[in-house]
Amino acid sequence: MAETRTKLAKLDPVWARITHEAEQAIRDEPLLGGLVHSSVLHHPTLERALAYRISAKLANHEMSAQILREICDEAYGSDVWLADAARADIAAVFDRDPACHRFLQPVLFFKGFQALQAHRVAHWLYGEGRHDLAYYFQMRVSEIFGVDIHPHARLGKGIMIDHAHSIVIGETAVVGDNVSMLHSVTLGGTGKEDEDRHPKIGNGVLIGAGAKVLGNIHIGHCSRIAAGSVVLNEVPPCKTVAGVPAKIVGEAGCDQPSVSMDQLIGM
Repeated sequence: MAETRTKLAKLDPVWARITHEAEQAIRDEPLLGGLVHSSVLHHPTLERALAYRISAKLANHEMSAQILREICDEAYGSDVWLADAARADIAAVFDRDPACHRFLQPVLFFKGFQALQAHRVAHWLYGEGRHDLAYYFQMRVSEIFGVDIHPHARLGKGIMIDHAHSIVIGETAVVGDNVSMLHSVTLGGTGKEDEDRHPKIGNGVLIGAGAKVLGNIHIGHCSRIAAGSVVLNEVPPCKTVAGVPAKIVGEAGCDQPSVSMDQLIGM
């Protein structure tokens, strides 16, 4: 067992840590044994565990967990980027969310992480031309998690969506790597135009709770959007914007706002 664990830790340190934490969780709370075994310990890889977890959460009388799991397995088997992104997302949540103390928590309990992984599968389906099935995933994610992300929207790696309630991300939105956003964020359009109409969020951006970013505008790398702001114009890199409508109020204050999670605006 020790030799197997050592090999696993070298091959996939994220999955090795999750399985170790899962075993400890059962020792600490035996009543969770069924959940932890079915969601984590029964699976040989993170990909298989995520496929099971997504399908278990999204299943209903319209589409069974077995069918959804087959779809997810196909997605993970076809595109290794999906699982690489999931690993980066887990590390991001652990590093940035003070309420996250184990890699296991996002997989089992955090709806922001779970909704994001389900969206990634939907995005893969959309790219394969299976639009109606992708829309079905979007619908179920919205119903179960309160997160509505169009399957065509492109989200990078290392994303943390904290609390995740009432997140809305439109069809042509693009979110870069290592972005953090809090609940009630909207990346939306400004009208009924059909083409490119949603925001493009740079790498390392921090978007505060309740912020609305509207239109085909660019938010520069490593910038900060204060909670409750309505952003209608482009934001240069490494700046802080706040207000309705949002205006530049200063520098970002650090190299990686999305990692520091500092939401205070200096006066």
